[in-house]
Amino acid sequence: MTSRNRPTGRRVRTIGVSEPGCPVLLDDVEPEPGPGQAWVHTLWSGISAGTEVALVRGTDPHHRMGWDPEQRSFDPGGLPAGYPVLGLGYMEVGRVTESRTGVLAEGQLVALAYGHRTGRCADPAQRPVIPVPDDLDPLLGVYLAQMGPICVNGLLHAAAAFAGPGAPLDAGVRGRRVLVTGAGVIGLITAMLAVRHGAAEVLVAEPSAERRGVAAALGLPAVDDADGQAWRAAKDRWRAGPGDRGADVAFQCRGHDAALATALKALRPQGVVVDLGFYQAGAERVRLGEEFHHNGLSVVCAQISRVPRGMAGTWPRTALAAVTVDLLRERGDDVRRHLVTDVLPFEAGPALLADLAGRRLPSPPLQAVLRFAEPG
Repeated sequence: MTSRNRPTGRRVRTIGVSEPGCPVLLDDVEPEPGPGQAWVHTLWSGISAGTEVALVRGTDPHHRMGWDPEQRSFDPGGLPAGYPVLGLGYMEVGRVTESRTGVLAEGQLVALAYGHRTGRCADPAQRPVIPVPDDLDPLLGVYLAQMGPICVNGLLHAAAAFAGPGAPLDAGVRGRRVLVTGAGVIGLITAMLAVRHGAAEVLVAEPSAERRGVAAALGLPAVDDADGQAWRAAKDRWRAGPGDRGADVAFQCRGHDAALATALKALRPQGVVVDLGFYQAGAERVRLGEEFHHNGLSVVCAQISRVPRGMAGTWPRTALAAVTVDLLRERGDDVRRHLVTDVLPFEAGPALLADLAGRRLPSPPLQAVLRFAEPG
C-alpha cells in the first residue's frame, strides 16, 4: 500500500464478523477530531444479543436479500450485504479525552451508539451524544443512547395509536392493562416504563423460568408462555365487559412469531400490539384471519429509526434518552442487580458472540457488558 492510499487517523480495535459464524477482533481507523468534534475513549459497551447474533449468523435480511433504499424494499434477487461486517453494537459509554467543541468537556462521561470499538471520533452535530449524569452508575449509561430509547419509543407508538400525534408519552399505558411478551432486556425495561407511566396493571409473558424470575425480582408479575397459552392469563385476568376481555395494549418484545401470536390473542377487541421484536424468519404461527380480523386489532412497528409520524420535532433521540435517565434514577439499582448479568473484557466479546450464535450457552446472559481499560 502506498502512502497515498494508506488510511490516516487513529487506529482502534473493533469487533466485527469476518464471515458468517466468525466474530473477530479487527483493526480499524478513526479520523482525528476536527473542529466541533471530540475523542471518546470507550469504557463499556453493551451487547444487544438479538441484533448482533443475527449479523453473526447471517440471518439478518440484509444478508439474505438486496435492499433498495429508494424503494425501501427487499428484493430476493438483489445483491445482499456482504462480509466482513466491520462493526457490531450500539450501546457504548466512554470518556471524552480530547475535545474541540464547547458541547463536550474533557473528562466527561458520555453515551453513544457506535459499536464495540476502543474509541471514536464523536461529532455531536452528526450523532446524538448523551451525557451520563453524575448520579447514575456509569455502566448503566449503556442504556442511554439507543436501548432505552427503543423502549421509550414503544410507549410513544402506543400513545400515538390511542391518542394520535402530539399525545403525551403516557397516553398509551396510563390506566390501561398492559401485556409485555418477552422478559429480555427490551421487554423488562418496557414493562418498567409502563409501570412508571401509570399502567393499571402489567403482566409479562415469558417462556424461560429464569427470566420470569428476573421479572418477579423487578416487581413485575410474569406468566409462562412456553406453550403459547399465556394469552389465557390476560383474558382471565382482565374483563372490561361481556365479550370484552384481555389487554388494552401488548408490547411484543421477542423476535418470534409465537410471541406475536400470543400478543394478538391476548388483546381485547380493538386492542393494539406495539411490536419491538426483530424477526429473522417468517410468521407462520400468526393467523390474520382469526383474532386479528374478528377483534379488529392493530399491529404497530416501533422501530428506533423513527418515532410516530408527526412527533419527530418534539421527540428527538435526546428526549427519549431523558426519559430513560428518569427511569434509571428510580430503578437503576434494580437494573444493575438483575439485568446486567455478565461484565467481561472487551477481548472476550467475539467468543461470547460465537457462543450465543451457536446456542452453546445453557444459560445465556440477560445483559452482557464489555469492559475496556481506562485511558492511560
